[in-house]
Amino acid sequence: MIKITLITVTYNAEKLLQPTLDSVFRQNYAALEHIVIDGASTDDTAVVAKDYMERSFASDNGHEVRLLVEPDNGIYDAMNKGLQMATGDYVCFLNAGDSLPADDTIAELVANTGVDSYVAADGGEDALPAVLYGNTDIVDGNRQFLAHRRLSPPEKLTWRSFRHGMLVCHQAFYARTDIAKRTPFNLMYRYSADFDWCIRIMKQAEDKNLPLANSGIVLADYLKEGTTTRHHKASLGERFKIMATYYGLLTTYLLHAWFVVRAVVKR
Repeated sequence: MIKITLITVTYNAEKLLQPTLDSVFRQNYAALEHIVIDGASTDDTAVVAKDYMERSFASDNGHEVRLLVEPDNGIYDAMNKGLQMATGDYVCFLNAGDSLPADDTIAELVANTGVDSYVAADGGEDALPAVLYGNTDIVDGNRQFLAHRRLSPPEKLTWRSFRHGMLVCHQAFYARTDIAKRTPFNLMYRYSADFDWCIRIMKQAEDKNLPLANSGIVLADYLKEGTTTRHHKASLGERFKIMATYYGLLTTYLLHAWFVVRAVVKR
């Protein structure tokens, strides 16, 4: 049975964390590991996480919940800690405030991508898709649906797809853990290291001739006011630099010019 690891990194997130934890707790898929990395919060974030861990253990739902509380050097440093702790076949990052949209989200992800069949086949685990991915919806603080995410994944995703922006957000991007562990987040980026990380994971997939599997479902409800949203301008600057690195400066300039034209036309 394919094991999925979810990682949630937190800092002073007691008001945001509970819906995230509850959405994982309700998953009807047993082979699920949830790692919560708290950066030594000064509020009751760690208390909320510990209560959840105890509740999950008492429920006998099959989930493994692990909690690490210690100072870190920012969100991506914390994510790297989580990567090294992960023991699942696939790993995904679910931010505090974000949530899984349905009780069977993980079960549907595994079923729709057919990953169990890869393990059963002659190729075994080495033939598993490098990435499982899907769609994202935007919700408000009351968990109410606001919109489908403007950028949506293509049927067939490659690392080149991100020339058009981050078509799959990291909350809907499940990377093979063995590849992810060899591909830590680049701490040079403060707000868009996830964009860079996804591209590098997909480049490795192409190098190894591994498929990327589209689940065809909504995998995450994304809270509108996330860290990147609050630092939108700085994030865009980092993304431009990342795109220029992988796709070339001229291509990146031309694509951004098109983004501007498209935005004006849609007004």
